[in-house]
Amino acid sequence: MEKINKNITIVGGGLAGCEAAHQISKFGLRVKLYEMRPEVKTPTHKTSLFGELVCSNSLKSDSLENASGILKKEMEYLDSIVIKCAYESRVPAGKALAVDRNIFSKKLTQIIEDNSNIEIIREEIKKLPKDKADPIIIASGPLTSDALSKGISNLTSSEHLYFYDSISPIIDSESIDYSKTFRASRYEENAEGDYINCPLNKEQYYELVDDLTHGEKIETHEFEKQIYFESCMPVEAICERGKDTLMFGPMKPVGLVDPKTGKRPFAVLQLRTENKEETMYNMVGFQTKLRYPEQRRVFRKIPGLENAEFLRYGSIHRNTYINSPELITKDLSLKSNENIYFAGQITGVEGYVESAAMGIIAGINASRKVLGHNSIQIPSETAIGSLIDYITTENKKSFQPININFGLFPPINKKMNKKDKRELIGNRALKSLAEYKPYTN
Repeated sequence: MEKINKNITIVGGGLAGCEAAHQISKFGLRVKLYEMRPEVKTPTHKTSLFGELVCSNSLKSDSLENASGILKKEMEYLDSIVIKCAYESRVPAGKALAVDRNIFSKKLTQIIEDNSNIEIIREEIKKLPKDKADPIIIASGPLTSDALSKGISNLTSSEHLYFYDSISPIIDSESIDYSKTFRASRYEENAEGDYINCPLNKEQYYELVDDLTHGEKIETHEFEKQIYFESCMPVEAICERGKDTLMFGPMKPVGLVDPKTGKRPFAVLQLRTENKEETMYNMVGFQTKLRYPEQRRVFRKIPGLENAEFLRYGSIHRNTYINSPELITKDLSLKSNENIYFAGQITGVEGYVESAAMGIIAGINASRKVLGHNSIQIPSETAIGSLIDYITTENKKSFQPININFGLFPPINKKMNKKDKRELIGNRALKSLAEYKPYTN
């Protein structure tokens, strides 16, 4: 495609920023991609690679029976480089699409670096112009720097919202006592399974709950209100809701049978591999704000982890997002300035693929604006469209980040079982996107 002498600026080299840059380049437009790392560090990033995954290594299910799977299929249709790199770096995780995060980020970085339409600038953007002629996409992510956060606040004349996101520990595989664990995936009989399961009896479980409840924790500042995203709550916060709550969450034993006893354990901690070599394992759902010495003390009481070596401790950080329903339109541009777009987790979507999907749409719409075309309006029947509807619909009493889920799709008013209804929703979504033909509309 012939190059056009126009630039679109992108702030942030995360999943959304990379997707936006890739989409823009396909229109023959030039991209200036700003990434502050490694010049300016964040509390959780360890490398300067694009799209570094700092929380879980799982992109959730890719089954079309799951809302996340529908979203991934839609993103594939729109030529998502995040989904492409994820499948190329996949590691075993049952029905989940989990990746070797180092291979994943390297592949994504290589795609961006090899694209002649993308200029990479390693510096921090602190101020945002109010009268910029060419479009700018803000994809700075949940760890937006304080300086840029203030700039966005000034630009939008509004306060930022925030919630707290926690990270699970990663354990050296050689330090696990496999004689006390068993391999299995939930409900998969006659198969070895992709997860290492640490079974706990009743006494061990309640001792763990007591330790989590009373262990020494990293406290937030007094002026910061603690708001945890429901699907990524620290285990301590889950315990505060009741001693048995963990057994209905990350430690539920349902669908698992310990082959040593032939019975279902009282509770189970699952470990999921972090890389293809299976040298690192993630404590699934065990995001924590315990201090590091406490993590060693408490988690080494779990059967199989008595000598655990922690390659990464759990931690907690603040995520930043804007009040999107009041601030942005369905093409993801700012209501007060149509040249400024937002993409990724800062818009109030939660999750890797959700964030990346917003980057795809922002990139397409910013490009179409430069070329004098109308913005695309992804149908509400799709996963992407339903997410955009959620973050841009006003009159919400309390706007909170959200993952893609079947509750966001327009309802199907037919009586049928859950599985059939979800299959119908998925088929309708993919058919709707294919018929819409967003690139040619």
